[in-house]
Amino acid sequence: MTISVKKAFLVLLSISFAITTTSCKKKKLTEVVEVPLPTKEEKMTLGSPEDVIANEGAFSLVKIPYKYDALSPNIDAMTMQVHYSRHYLTYTNNLNKALAGTDLESLPIEELHKKLDMSNADLRNNLGGYYNHSLYFEIITPKGEGKPKDSLASAIDRDFGSFENFKTQFSDAANKQFGSGWAWLVVDKTGKLQVTSTPNQDNPLMPKQVISGTPILAIDVWEHAYYLSYQNKRKNYIDNFYKIIDWKKVSEKFDAAIKK
Repeated sequence: MTISVKKAFLVLLSISFAITTTSCKKKKLTEVVEVPLPTKEEKMTLGSPEDVIANEGAFSLVKIPYKYDALSPNIDAMTMQVHYSRHYLTYTNNLNKALAGTDLESLPIEELHKKLDMSNADLRNNLGGYYNHSLYFEIITPKGEGKPKDSLASAIDRDFGSFENFKTQFSDAANKQFGSGWAWLVVDKTGKLQVTSTPNQDNPLMPKQVISGTPILAIDVWEHAYYLSYQNKRKNYIDNFYKIIDWKKVSEKFDAAIKK
């Protein structure tokens, strides 16, 4: 897909000067000169998410079944392309590289979190970066339904009082996360839904978290997730995020979590 942006600027030069005649009468002459800059067509070619493939290793990318521009205007095409094909891909490749040839390579993703040494910054960042982005790209869709249904809807009403109360808590967690990080909806070990946030690439599966549990919904509040469209207006990004949540997928994750 090619996005063409033509930039043409008209420079209006108004030259006013008085001509004094011998009779002392003043006459004004105004000359307007149109000076267009050279026409330049900038081409930005976006690839397809189908073409993005991680290096060989234990983990692969979650595939998104739509084009980069499908979430627009809530998330623009360039942000999706950079986020998915660069940031997410880099975390995936780095994780596979870190695990290669170790005893950890064959472990499921959740087991890796349980065994994680939090002082191992390289593994911590790339494990979290992979897991967090995988969940994020799984639960966003161009066909957001607005609200959850069935068992998840009932659980939200039970644990937050209403869907609107949940949205307030989730939005607050995302807005108030200082610097880069994530906000989460998790199922804790008792089956209760809770909202939390984590810095950087940490997540609620890792050891020593304030609130631990199985994540079923995540919003990325690193600047790379929204800054091209929203700049410093994180709140606007968070408000629009609800329009692209795949509640069917989140519900599936909820049902799976409570069966564990």
